This record gives sequence, C-alpha cells and structure tokens, in this order.
Amino acid sequence: MADILTKAKRSWNMSRIKGKDTKPELLLRRLLHRRGFRFCLHDKKLPGRPDIVLPRYRTVIFVNGCFWHRHSGCRYAYTPKSRQEFWSSKFEATVKRDKEKKEKLKKEEWNVIVVWECELKKNADKMADKISSMIKKKKDASQL
Repeated sequence: MADILTKAKRSWNMSRIKGKDTKPELLLRRLLHRRGFRFCLHDKKLPGRPDIVLPRYRTVIFVNGCFWHRHSGCRYAYTPKSRQEFWSSKFEATVKRDKEKKEKLKKEEWNVIVVWECELKKNADKMADKISSMIKKKKDASQL
C-alpha cells in the first residue's frame, strides 16, 4: 500500500512526535508529585535517559509508548501496512535498546519501572498508586 502523504508531509508529521514531555509522562509526573514524590527528569548520566528519576528511592521510570516500544498484546502496538521490513527492523532495534538500558540500570542497582501508555489511559490514578507502592516497597526492602 502506498503512502497517501508526500515524503515532505510524512517527514513533517514524524518530526512532531515527541520523545520527552509526552502527555502520558506529564500525567504520571503530576500524579507522583501529588503523592509526595520528588524526582529529576531525563538524567543524561544514566543509561537510556529515564523519563523520571527518583534518586532517593534509587528508582527510574520509563513511560513507554505502546506503538514505538511494542507493548505485547496491546491494540496500540500495531505494525503499519506499508514498508513492513523497515518498521520491523526499527521496532526490533527499539526493543533491543530498551532491554540493554534496563539491564545496565539493574547492574548499577537501580529499580527499573516501565509504565505503558495504555495503562495510564485506562486508569492513571490506579497506576500511580501501584507505582507508589512499588517504590515504597523497594525502599523498605533496601533498609532491612
């Protein structure tokens, strides 16, 4: 199937896709802040520049888009009909990169939490409560 947009228009559309400060990320940051968490953003010193860094809890949070990061079984993780080879190699590289940065952070003894865009869409407050309890549980376990 041919692309219905010109190459220039498609390029313009793709350039508008944000890598940070996305709506799901802003929503989660707001909810965590309300729960009393203070954090840093996009720390360049850490592998993969996590979206949210909670140094006090030695925890990082990645807010992943289901399409780009291939959320398994999610309706938003579809593969475009055109240029399927291009997209599959692009998606494979993204998944591989995600796995590598997660492993590096775990080696450095960081607690890694991945939050999916669709989970925040379903029930953001419930997701924020779940993350809060995960963070606090990890903090309590490390104090033993």
